[in-house]
Amino acid sequence: MTANVAEEAGDEPTENEPETALETARRQLARASSHVDIDPAVVDRLKQTRKIHEVTMPLRRDDGSVEMLTGFRAQHDSVRGPYKGGLRYHPEVSREECAGLAMWMTWKCAVMDLPFGGAKGGVVVDPKQLSSSEKERLTRRFTQEIRSAIGPTKDIPAPDMGTDPQTMAWIMDAYSMQEDETIPGVVTGKLPAVGGSPGREESPGRSVAIITREACDYYDYDLEETSVAVQGFGSVGANAARLLHEWGANIVAVSDVNGARYDESGIDVDEIPSHDTEPEAVTAATGVGTKIPNAELLELDVDVLIPAAIGNVLTEDNANDVKADMIVEGANGPTTFAAGAIFNERDIPVIPDILANAGGVTVSYYEWLQGVNRRKWSLERVHRELEGDMLAAWESVKDEVDERDLAWRDAAYVVALKRIAAAHEARGVWP
Repeated sequence: MTANVAEEAGDEPTENEPETALETARRQLARASSHVDIDPAVVDRLKQTRKIHEVTMPLRRDDGSVEMLTGFRAQHDSVRGPYKGGLRYHPEVSREECAGLAMWMTWKCAVMDLPFGGAKGGVVVDPKQLSSSEKERLTRRFTQEIRSAIGPTKDIPAPDMGTDPQTMAWIMDAYSMQEDETIPGVVTGKLPAVGGSPGREESPGRSVAIITREACDYYDYDLEETSVAVQGFGSVGANAARLLHEWGANIVAVSDVNGARYDESGIDVDEIPSHDTEPEAVTAATGVGTKIPNAELLELDVDVLIPAAIGNVLTEDNANDVKADMIVEGANGPTTFAAGAIFNERDIPVIPDILANAGGVTVSYYEWLQGVNRRKWSLERVHRELEGDMLAAWESVKDEVDERDLAWRDAAYVVALKRIAAAHEARGVWP
């Protein structure tokens, strides 16, 4: 079934409850819209999620038992092109989370000037409790349940938490079998053997590194004298840390779900497997720095903090204890609205996720182009194109920061809103 989330989630979190992704996204939209001349009707439209598909489906477990699971696909806005966004398997997946993350995808695609709108989806399940065969059965069934809502010109899923290139390959196969033709453009982030793009998996971390490098240059930091703490050592955090390390930055702390390692003199991150390769390898790395709690990593006295794990880790409760001079968001929504206000008051620049980690959707766009055109790109071309597109987006946002004296998040939203509003105004309203 489909429903609009507007009537199911207010803009104010209740006392003692964490701020949802949807609440944060709406607050950020309201704040940013005050900085740009935009039709209020367009802002009202963008507050809403156009559709949320909710499905309930059976999963036959390996022991023969059957478990009922719930899945969602939120589609926020498609005025600039097909919906685009990740698909996650996680116990905390909810309608509101998918709606909020879909809104962020709309802004992210617009900041990067990609011809996509925003979507997000997921299944409420712990992927660690799924065998490979169970995960495949779940993925194929979920694909069938949402098949009418997705497609290479409708909505294009990609990997997210708990999913991976193999998951995308299963979606492509299930969808293609039902359509009776091979359709690689239905998903991105696939295995290379079935049309996946080189450089896709490491692209969000690569873009975080590129934007961190540019931000350091903007604030006159010598990268080789810059200390960096990275929370999370998955595909985003590990790839960002390794590339910054290669460029000469001093990575002093990294973490996984069980804790962090800290060494003021620097950590050789090339020697630590990423979470995707070896889960919890950071805390298992004996002889590497000092083990500290994850919360302590966020409060280290460093030049740059990169939260690259999960959302809502920088909150009103710890924002005043953050000692980093600059924050570059690697994860989606790591900073709550209240924490962002505190960082603004403390003059700590926060480079937002919708710019910093946009390499993932950008290389997904390249993969989509390759699938539609049936022509493969080289890794060198992917890296070259990504560098150019990230620098172009950085310049667009930087110009708004300089000209309007805005915070980085507000500037990124202004860039996105201008582009989205222009598309809405050009297309008008269906009678």
